[in-house]
Amino acid sequence: MDIRKVKKLIELLEESGLAELEITEGEESVRISRNMTGGPVQYAMPPMPYASAPPLAVGGMGAGTAPSNPASSIPEATGHKVLSPMVGTYYEAPAPGTPNFVKIGDQVQAGATLCIIEAMKMMNQIEADVAGKVVAALAKNGEPVEFGQALFIIEP
Repeated sequence: MDIRKVKKLIELLEESGLAELEITEGEESVRISRNMTGGPVQYAMPPMPYASAPPLAVGGMGAGTAPSNPASSIPEATGHKVLSPMVGTYYEAPAPGTPNFVKIGDQVQAGATLCIIEAMKMMNQIEADVAGKVVAALAKNGEPVEFGQALFIIEP
């Protein structure tokens, strides 16, 4: 790929505010990504209130009983819930084999990166909207998350 094209792609990435860009031309491909810890993260949709659905009856279970959920056996932590602003795949570290952004017990400042959600091949950094102590991490690495799903609980 021509270096002028790569430079143009870098300029497009900077102007757009995107975290990552990948282009494939025939057998050639280039992926450009940047660390956006200093600036705001932009989303396609702003977070909206989330209403949970009633438990579903699953084949083999009695009507009105919910499927067993290991997270439901953990006592509910109190504090501020950080919700997923999008549907995607949750990642707790910037890359495989690297330390997690945060772990339970860490003190975080507002704006600190907590995790990444991959949506449509775009890596979106999710930031803390309050300062405090991380008391619960509710999503699992590599698992899908839903819009409005609680990802972390932070006690101010």
